[in-house]
Amino acid sequence: MRRTNRLGGAAAGLLASALVLAACGSDDDGGGGGGGDPSRNADATEVTLTITSNAIKGGKNTEEATWITDWVIPEFTAMKKEQGVDVTVEFEANGVDDEEYKTKIALDLQSDSGADIIGIDGIWTGEFAEAGYIEPLTEVAGEGVDDWDGWEQIPEAVQQAMSFEDQKYGIPLGTDGRVIYFNKELFAQAGLPADWQPTSWQEILDAARQLQQLDGVTPLQINAGTAMGEATTMQGFLPLLAGTGELVWNDGEWTGGSEGVTETLGFYADVYGGDQPLGDPLIQQEAQGRDTSFQMFANGELGMLIESDYLWRSVINPDGGIAPMQNRDEAVGWAKIPAREPGAGINGQDFVSMSGGTGRVLNPNTEYPQQAWELLRFMNSPEAFEAMLAGSARITPRDDVNATALADDPMLTFVAEEVLPITAYRPSLAAYPQVSVALQEATASVVSGTSPDEAASTYQSELEGIIGDDGAIAD
Repeated sequence: MRRTNRLGGAAAGLLASALVLAACGSDDDGGGGGGGDPSRNADATEVTLTITSNAIKGGKNTEEATWITDWVIPEFTAMKKEQGVDVTVEFEANGVDDEEYKTKIALDLQSDSGADIIGIDGIWTGEFAEAGYIEPLTEVAGEGVDDWDGWEQIPEAVQQAMSFEDQKYGIPLGTDGRVIYFNKELFAQAGLPADWQPTSWQEILDAARQLQQLDGVTPLQINAGTAMGEATTMQGFLPLLAGTGELVWNDGEWTGGSEGVTETLGFYADVYGGDQPLGDPLIQQEAQGRDTSFQMFANGELGMLIESDYLWRSVINPDGGIAPMQNRDEAVGWAKIPAREPGAGINGQDFVSMSGGTGRVLNPNTEYPQQAWELLRFMNSPEAFEAMLAGSARITPRDDVNATALADDPMLTFVAEEVLPITAYRPSLAAYPQVSVALQEATASVVSGTSPDEAASTYQSELEGIIGDDGAIAD
């Protein structure tokens, strides 16, 4: 093990640029994290609060923007008026590239300004926390944060989307989960059960070999290579790595060319190696390879595919999907991703998954921490989520809302009830995007014939270069 400081060498990343820009454009000393007294202005009867998100009516995330302006603001202000408090809530809309939005809110926080409630991608949480731009909710709004009854409805695994180093920095807004999708019609032709649930990697490979007997069918797609981008890491590598009992970042250390990393790359070798590969290695090199795999699955030409619930909702959805599958509800099955073998996954789990998600944080510099926390709670109430969903089936972080909203969708119910309690999240650190690319390159090299041991060793070297002398690697 090589141990140095916890913060990765890339940790400033985009935030370093924000610091430079702020220094050029402000006389403020900067540093963010204004903090202060959680009880300040708690008894104010005239309050102004601002919400910001990368959403704008008629543009990016228009549904969210419409919900905030047309439901959240009028409902909250009316509720507070009944309590004798005159609250003005403003929405600062944005409709820009995510990185541009990230830079903007980083600049705001660094200069002790910005909205009271800020929507962020969960993967930014640790990066912003490391920079001192955001603080744990209890530091901003007080210990009463832990008494919110909403936490009981959000699985601990899902809370991790907006947490860092075991502290809650925000409340999740949405999340997802990865599963193995399979074509039940192809499975039947290959003599496999319609209720298939593998309990090990070997059982996945065994099913793929049975599918191999079918003409015109690719048995298995595990995203690999750099052309697939983050889909390689999130849909393939990280769930498999979790199945070895390891995470790419844990307890302040990055995972290098470890046994788990080598075993994960070994699974890629089993799928794409040999004279008769179980997956199509050429798809991994195509610029639109992921879309190709979607279309193959919709056409009944692909037996198994690891993907998030996005595939079900937005890709093969017969009603408006980008690769509509008219027989989706009858032909598509789903299963949890097994650990390498029973009990080998993180936390001794038999099954694993990975999730992404967004959420909202409190600005440490808010003048009204108690009122801002009340508004944040209000935005994450069952009534608020029901208004936001407007009858659509989408996974929320709340179990009580999901029980009703997903009642007619067995696949999304499966994710909410079976997958989210066992899921894990990417490390929310500035170095992660570069680490992810290094993992993608490792899978690409294995698909091209490099041994898992050699690919793991190369990844270790690349990781050391990414985090430099300011990181820690466990191997």
